[in-house]
Amino acid sequence: MHTIFALATARGKSGVAILRISGPSAHEIGVRLAGRLPLAGQTALRRLRDSDGGLLDEALVLRFDAPRSFTGEDVVELQVHGSIAVIRAVEAAIAQTKMARMAEPGEFTRRALLNGHLDLAQVEGLSDLIAAETEAQRKQAQQLFSGGMRDFAEICRIELIRATALIEATIDFADEEVPVDVSPEVGALIDMVIGRIDAQLDGYHTAERVRSGFEVAIIGPPNAGKSTLINKIAGREIAITSEIAGTTRDVLEVRVDLDGLPVTFLDTAGLRNAEDAIEQIGVARARSRAADADVRVLLIDGSQEQGDFSPGVTVDLRYMTKSDLTGIGISALHGDGIDQLLRDVSALLSERVSGMTLASHERHRQALERAKALLVVAKTVFQRGDDGAEILALHLRDAVGALDSLIGRVDVEAVLGEIFAQFCIGK
Repeated sequence: MHTIFALATARGKSGVAILRISGPSAHEIGVRLAGRLPLAGQTALRRLRDSDGGLLDEALVLRFDAPRSFTGEDVVELQVHGSIAVIRAVEAAIAQTKMARMAEPGEFTRRALLNGHLDLAQVEGLSDLIAAETEAQRKQAQQLFSGGMRDFAEICRIELIRATALIEATIDFADEEVPVDVSPEVGALIDMVIGRIDAQLDGYHTAERVRSGFEVAIIGPPNAGKSTLINKIAGREIAITSEIAGTTRDVLEVRVDLDGLPVTFLDTAGLRNAEDAIEQIGVARARSRAADADVRVLLIDGSQEQGDFSPGVTVDLRYMTKSDLTGIGISALHGDGIDQLLRDVSALLSERVSGMTLASHERHRQALERAKALLVVAKTVFQRGDDGAEILALHLRDAVGALDSLIGRVDVEAVLGEIFAQFCIGK
């Protein structure tokens, strides 16, 4: 591979900036700039110079020898002062060596994947970790990045390889007496893996919401205090408030960190039978977004008679508003009861998050669904108990492949290894 380099920290003024060089010529480039590199895994303070001997900066230099680096290649990292001019000068000096090119987006991580230092799910976890804005997102990303999906896939893989080995042993030795009936163990192994996959799929929606953010829709009739509440939550005026009914026509959004959870509050149009065409569109959008939201908070004006008002969607939390006038419920205007409302929303979402699983990307869901479908078919073949051993083994191998796709690995030879190890058949 070509040697690549790039700024590993954000561009702009900073106390320290890190430039990373990775590839077969990384050490030689480091020597040209720093004169001498520290021992592998150690650091040293060096003066960086360009090809003409001009001083670029005084930097902390780190050296990593393949394969003991993030990318699995020889790596040099230069920690320089975070001046825009310094960064540009060092980048230019690296480029002038003609031994390295600028890295493409994500290329360091891609090389770590290709060199076996990260699996596919870990790459996704790293991406999520970089994008994490809340504590829940950080924890979720760390689970993926630290190999949680790999561990899950490996457990399922071992169990399915064992089941496949048992089945293929009966195929290979159909004319000989097999010492034990493998059927009970094969059935138990298939059920066990289906159960593990179901658990992941059950928690997928919540895990995906932690990654992308929950939505909480504030709904209710006109003038119930929805826009006032959303302004209070945002801490600024983002919605127009007025005594005129139907002021809010579109859905306004406020994204907040609610006790470590990423939550977007939606201010929706007042729900009523509107005659104005524009307001009708707003009401339709309000009901649609509310139906798709994770939590729906209904506000009812406590100072007005509501009659037989119905929001037309499922309500999760309900509050009477304008307690400053009635003494009951909450007051979006003065903030009374708002903290409790937020605690209620947080508690409801936190309860759901407790069931969160590792699967948080659509790719994970598709791979798990594919593996489950194959195992369900395999179980049907198994339960028939006819001469379908070859078909059963085929479905089990395909299910292993689907689970391996979670982490970007396929290894069919492991099945043969399991057969020889368990039955001492090899010669």
